[in-house]
Amino acid sequence: MEPPKADKAKLRTETGEEISFLYNPTSLTIKKVNKWNAKNKQGEDAPELVFDGGESGSFDLRDIVFDTTHTGEAVTVYTNKLLDLMKAQGADTDNNDDRPPSVQFHWGKIHSFDAVIKDLTITFTYFSQEGIPLRAKVSMTLSQLKREGAWSLQNPTSGTPRPHRTHQVQAGETLDRIAADYYGDATDWRRLASANGINDPLAIRPGQVISVPKLSE
Repeated sequence: MEPPKADKAKLRTETGEEISFLYNPTSLTIKKVNKWNAKNKQGEDAPELVFDGGESGSFDLRDIVFDTTHTGEAVTVYTNKLLDLMKAQGADTDNNDDRPPSVQFHWGKIHSFDAVIKDLTITFTYFSQEGIPLRAKVSMTLSQLKREGAWSLQNPTSGTPRPHRTHQVQAGETLDRIAADYYGDATDWRRLASANGINDPLAIRPGQVISVPKLSE
């Protein structure tokens, strides 16, 4: 019996394109930062910390190797695809906003949040006698694109090319307010109610995660 083939790490863009890594990364670093403000009170030894929201999460991939010495083709065939993901391509057609496309990192059961490539470093380390680059070392940082209800490595919606957005209900929020935030129109609350099977728009509760379909859906 042949041993199972190792899963290849890859990036999947919001349009469904997949860019597979030739070799899997050796390490992954996940970072999430919350902001806290100090509320000083006279006569107290230490200030009271007040939560001021969270910053975008980051997902660092380091020392990813692309090597084409066995075929002789230029390794730029692969690295140029990564560079293209840094270019504005009119990805957000719903809002008529040109921006680089969002991506998700997938490797076996590991799935990242929706993200954009914040920084990308490509170092060519080996060349043919004709000066063709045959090996490159790549590092990149993925930054969280938007708030997600389930912030984890194994988001169950990550397996689809264009998953629904999700929103975690905060205290005091209502469906019409959420609709206004995402669609610019509070009367679109019915779209949210229909997508989530909500019969009573006043029955949503803090902490509840709801699906937010795109206008095109």
